[in-house]
Amino acid sequence: MTEILPHEISQATAHSPVGLADHFDTLPFLGRLICQRQTLTAGEWTELELVYEVGAVGLADGAWLKLAFKFYSDWALFQTTDPTGANYVSAEYHAGPLVLGQSPSTVQALKVRFDQKGHERPFQKAVIIDVVDGYLNPGDRIVIRLGDRRQGGAGTRVQTFVEKAFRFRLFIDPLGSSKFAEVPGDCKLEILAGQPHAVQVIAPRLIGLGQPFDAIVRVDDIWGNTCHDRNFQGALVITAPDGGQRTELVEFAAEGWTFARISGLSFAEAGEWKLEARLNGASSVAPAVAYVQSEEGALRPLYADLHVHSDDTVGTNDATYNLTYGRDIAGLDVVGYTVNDFNITEANWDEAVGTIHDLNEPGRFVCYPGTEWCGNSAAGGDRNVVFLRDGKPRFPFDENGRSLRSFEWNETTAGAIRPGIWPVDRLYAAYEDDPEGHLLIPHVGGRRCILDWNHPELERLIEVGSSWGQFHWLYTEALARGYRVGASAASDEHQGRCGGGAPATGTFGSRGGLTGVITDRFDRSGVGKALRARRTFATTGERSFAVLSQGTHFMGEVFNAASEEPLSYRLLGHAGWEEVQLFDGDRIVWHRDLHAEAGFSERSVRIRFGGARIKDRYRAAYWSGEVAVTGAALLDAHGVGFDHPEQSVWRTGLGTLGFRTATHGDIDGIELKLSDLRDARIAVAAKLHGYSKIGDPLQPPPHAHAPEVLLEASGSELIAKGSISIDLAGVELRLLLERVTDYHLPRDLSGEIPFSGLGLKDGREHPLFLTARQRDQSRIWTSPLFVTAQ
Repeated sequence: MTEILPHEISQATAHSPVGLADHFDTLPFLGRLICQRQTLTAGEWTELELVYEVGAVGLADGAWLKLAFKFYSDWALFQTTDPTGANYVSAEYHAGPLVLGQSPSTVQALKVRFDQKGHERPFQKAVIIDVVDGYLNPGDRIVIRLGDRRQGGAGTRVQTFVEKAFRFRLFIDPLGSSKFAEVPGDCKLEILAGQPHAVQVIAPRLIGLGQPFDAIVRVDDIWGNTCHDRNFQGALVITAPDGGQRTELVEFAAEGWTFARISGLSFAEAGEWKLEARLNGASSVAPAVAYVQSEEGALRPLYADLHVHSDDTVGTNDATYNLTYGRDIAGLDVVGYTVNDFNITEANWDEAVGTIHDLNEPGRFVCYPGTEWCGNSAAGGDRNVVFLRDGKPRFPFDENGRSLRSFEWNETTAGAIRPGIWPVDRLYAAYEDDPEGHLLIPHVGGRRCILDWNHPELERLIEVGSSWGQFHWLYTEALARGYRVGASAASDEHQGRCGGGAPATGTFGSRGGLTGVITDRFDRSGVGKALRARRTFATTGERSFAVLSQGTHFMGEVFNAASEEPLSYRLLGHAGWEEVQLFDGDRIVWHRDLHAEAGFSERSVRIRFGGARIKDRYRAAYWSGEVAVTGAALLDAHGVGFDHPEQSVWRTGLGTLGFRTATHGDIDGIELKLSDLRDARIAVAAKLHGYSKIGDPLQPPPHAHAPEVLLEASGSELIAKGSISIDLAGVELRLLLERVTDYHLPRDLSGEIPFSGLGLKDGREHPLFLTARQRDQSRIWTSPLFVTAQ
């Protein structure tokens, strides 16, 4: 039998802290994030304090917070292990006021860590704060110091590129359930360009005699950001082939970007013209030089960047900013604007396409809309889709309403990822009915393309270089597989500096590239036909020039070779050509060493670091170490190919150097001048590590296959061999010691290559392309001649 107890009605009065409920009503439920700064200077060192005031929700025992920012930012990586070191981040608890009867918080500690993949794209980089042993009350505060200097640290190095509205966004898990909510009100900072450091001048490398052209002169800070709102004057000194000079006054814009467009220049005399720009009254600001070759009947090459991002997906600043930067600051002739297809909303896409059509101006600036199909490598990998025709592109849906995205996911998407067209076969199927209206470009970025897939009518070019790195290996692999693809290069950077702009210091650590286009029509139709015809060359961001031909046949063409007719080539550069190589697919069949031709120095040598660790994302090889010279005096040392101020070489003693750099498939170097080479001994001790994707940035992951390398050689060995190298496990990963010349190398280089001496097999097609390197380690690639030997 169950006993039923009598129901008792409580007569007790409820108790609660006096006024606490009303106090809660005055607080935002999820709290607020407060920052004491509104502006920062790109690349500056500072301490930045952010305060989170806990909202009415409170924070439970076991709660955690994420102070997140976008993955493309190259803000120096935060560390939490050395309070006296640079980029130290801390968090401390401050109790808020209590009302009558309210118990104090019980939190015992805050634990801080930094995780580059700590949250969802695009806000992936995250300072993570764990609440340890206790809870926090509403009104309590957490003070976060980025670059905490209180124990002697240097502060933190700010992102190196400008941004109108850089955001720190705070996510909280108030219940300790790992379910995060976004705290309303980001900390927004405007990141501004720094002090003037260098002038840049941009002009076409080759023009016809008497052909008018424009030159752009701009003023940049040390990180490659164009200065803003500076009232400067400058001069452009033009030197003719015969040595005669004239000076043009340069009136920089007083508001906005500090640049000037000098319109209507033309040269009546054939030869190389020198354009030197300088800033008046500012001797500390480095001048700039560009070279223009003027020739009778020359066809001016157009320079294109077909891979430009903005903040409608994962870039910096809006579409109008990026496109006008490309036209006015980078001096581009052609832009292909690309959006991550899974990330773009339909409204943002329609707005961007309208902006692109408005800015497109035949004869001055050709602009194409485009998307980046973002399939995983296992499904084919990244492909850009450039829409070459006028009118509304076939995206994000076809005429039957079918999604043409890889999948759909963005910050506003609720629920599961929605699949689109996958794998890349279905991307081909979406556009193969109109190949003339579309251009697909496989590329290496975050999700590198896999060459198991190829569509010969849609994929006419392949991306050899971008801000992700240089990918000579991808080009040669595609051609060795028998694919008829030409050379292109682009920025694919996410920092708002398209057109071969300055690299950042993180994963986008290489100079963006440019595609040179040879066409006789400066409009969408003419440029599109030239791109699909592979009448292109690719540079590492410079206005250099290259062509390869045989008789009347031009690079990009497929033809039967005349064995008695030589190949012809022409190269125009700025720093002097030091090496030229002719490839048959992935095989070198001819080369020139211009250092050897000019005559090696008896005192000068060069150390070169090159390649990448892996083919996939976070590929950079980070080099650091020492150089020791004995047996001779080390008279001078300077870096070549370094991309930004954090890559450098410095003296540690009379005969010793320290160095630090990173290569993403590109090549960096150190040139040494010795008192005498023959009796010298040179030792290079290098350590290699990868990007600190996870873990402590002060303990970066060593390159597993080659964490250390030692290269030693005597001067007599180097004189006998010319060069000594060590090939390392990786992607074209190499350490090299070589002799160089003291003479000037040619900026204008041309010649013929006997076809019969190349040893090509008859009856099969050979993709022959030229690649060349300048003394500053910039590089160029031509599209191939697809030659069948008879």
